[in-house]
Amino acid sequence: MKSFDQIFQANRSWVRKKEMLDKDYFKKLAMGQQPKYLWIGCSDSRVPETEITGTEPGEIFVHRNIANLVNSNDPNVMSVLKYAVDYLKVKHIVVCGHYECGGVKAAIDNLHDEYLGDWIVDIKKTYKTHKKDLKLYGDERTLANRLSELSVVKQVEKLCDTAIVQNAWERGHRLFIHGWIFDITTGKLKTLMEINPDNLPDDILEAIGGEKV
Repeated sequence: MKSFDQIFQANRSWVRKKEMLDKDYFKKLAMGQQPKYLWIGCSDSRVPETEITGTEPGEIFVHRNIANLVNSNDPNVMSVLKYAVDYLKVKHIVVCGHYECGGVKAAIDNLHDEYLGDWIVDIKKTYKTHKKDLKLYGDERTLANRLSELSVVKQVEKLCDTAIVQNAWERGHRLFIHGWIFDITTGKLKTLMEINPDNLPDDILEAIGGEKV
């Protein structure tokens, strides 16, 4: 683990490298942000969104929480969503889960904790819903990774149900929703599902007035 001094030394080295490539890099960065992506990911320290996507500062607006959950009663995720969609006008929202997720494992173990136990209750419900099929997986690791995938799908569905996203579609905002999973053992991303605003499911169309955006 790096010491505080090493972290600051690495920061100064990063600044020098950026300025060598473009002496006005930080002046441009300070002018504002126009990201096309909102990333809703896990707080896990092994899943740095800019590293695994090869993106630069200013390209991805980020919200991270334990197990990448979209809880409509959480003012943190909802305020980020509101700002990203209505003010930054992002074109894509990515919900990215990952394998070897501690939050998912805690849900399987039915963790009871003053804070974490309540936070992961949605994953516990997903596990209960799919428990019969999940038990067909031969080992706990594979079961947990599959539950991570199912939870991402669930979060995408919940995201599509929010008034923020539905209002955006209703007013013609071409907002794409993506469900991804990150494989820590390979470093690769995989698409689980995508919601295209040009081909919305019937239930979503009905919710926003029955018309394609």
